[in-house]
Amino acid sequence: MTLRLVVTGTDTGLGKTVFAAALVDALSGYYWKPVQSGLEDATDSETVGRLAQIAPDRLLPEAYRLTTPASPHLSARLDGVTILPDDLSPPETDAPLVIEGAGGLMVPLTEKTIFADVFARWRIPVVLCARTGLGTINHTLLSLEALRARSIPVLGVAFIGDEQRDTQSTIAALGQVRVLGRVPRLEPLEPDALRQAFRVNFDVDCFSEVPA
Repeated sequence: MTLRLVVTGTDTGLGKTVFAAALVDALSGYYWKPVQSGLEDATDSETVGRLAQIAPDRLLPEAYRLTTPASPHLSARLDGVTILPDDLSPPETDAPLVIEGAGGLMVPLTEKTIFADVFARWRIPVVLCARTGLGTINHTLLSLEALRARSIPVLGVAFIGDEQRDTQSTIAALGQVRVLGRVPRLEPLEPDALRQAFRVNFDVDCFSEVPA
């Protein structure tokens, strides 16, 4: 079966789209964002396309494109759109597929369904993105508990930000999770710099391993 991975985060705005772009590039894969909330600025698909420098046909169309930059359940309500979570299914591809959620695991898709519910149905291995700054230990350990409570396979944690060795090792030990690597802060954030940072800090072969 073609490799499929879900990229989610402990929070919103931490840089998981940047990580997803680096991963898509490294795997020469496809990218899919099931639900995009907010269309005024660059969408996540557009950001991935720019940073990963992949062909447009590798950016698969979103199932839902919502106008307001808010939680999908609210954005959909404002747009008069009904999201049907049970109809969300990863598209078939002939190369690895990277799927990016919106915000964190508990972000509501509808008034009754959160993203973690969809991930639990899919049973696709998850890469959990976490910032390295203050508060990340609590957020990351809670996210790992939420994943495991739903029997969602966890491939590992990818950190984003400046190195914090104690924080990273504490999460690995208490969370009993593999640290896949860390995307450093990049200024400016450009495709070549991101590609090089990923090559230095990650072993791409780890992403094809089946979680225990």
